[in-house]
Amino acid sequence: MIQQIEISSLDLRYESYRMKNPRAEKLLLTSILEHDIRDPLQGLDTKDSHILLNGFKRYRCAKKLGIAIVPYSSLDSDEASGIIKFIRDANSRSLTILEQAKLIDELNTVHKMCASEIATLLERSKSWVSVRIGIISEMSENVMNKILKGEFPTYSYLYTIRQFMRINGTKKEEIEEFVNSVSAKNLSIRDIDLLAHGYFEGSSNGNDQLREQIKNGDITWSLNHLKATSSEMPGCTELEKRMLKDLEITDRGMQRVTYRCNDKRLKSNSFYAQAHLLAGGILKQIDTFKKTLEEFYDRTGKT
Repeated sequence: MIQQIEISSLDLRYESYRMKNPRAEKLLLTSILEHDIRDPLQGLDTKDSHILLNGFKRYRCAKKLGIAIVPYSSLDSDEASGIIKFIRDANSRSLTILEQAKLIDELNTVHKMCASEIATLLERSKSWVSVRIGIISEMSENVMNKILKGEFPTYSYLYTIRQFMRINGTKKEEIEEFVNSVSAKNLSIRDIDLLAHGYFEGSSNGNDQLREQIKNGDITWSLNHLKATSSEMPGCTELEKRMLKDLEITDRGMQRVTYRCNDKRLKSNSFYAQAHLLAGGILKQIDTFKKTLEEFYDRTGKT
């Protein structure tokens, strides 16, 4: 049931669990200014307070506009049950994987629920839950805050940074140093990927200077150096350079598509019609592509 409550009565303890998006919040501010708050904020009703769980952007916009009374809907009176209900229902609203991980970690560490119990209640597999618990356990608090504030892209952490931790055994402290150095600088995912490879692989290649430049904040010099180095590709013919570039584009494209396929914001009929045709064309080639790439991989591995 939707009720009208005083905005000052809201408990914001879960605000740091949710992703910030200044651009989206700016658009929402304009919408609320013109049309008021359309969707109720959602939370958990305890004996003493309304604990806000969903609607932090609306809350901040309301505060900026001086709105004292907001629409509100309670998910549950029990905190753990309310979080479970929110995660389960939020599939259609697209919680990011890190937001899911933060809330699942809360259930696991604070409410003492095991992975199998959480999985059953969420109607998910145990591995789905375990992956999210694992993300939290391997990430420092500082890195997590950078991502949740929108200063460092989730995609770069999941599909670039985590690979260095798993394959190269890179320590949390090194990850934190890198993230601190490149955060909030409006870098593209591709630039962060390039800087990460230079930073974490630099020492093994005798390029400690590059790492120091990145740590000292000289990002422009570092990017120019890396781009110049990668474009040289000594010993390669023009055809070989183009092939390497195609492999690089394919690798990054596959990572992006894998990540974005589960984004619930992709939902228009026009998008579905075009995406269905493109996905079908890719699937028709996938077996031939996989076989060819496996043979290519075996052949190049013999050098």
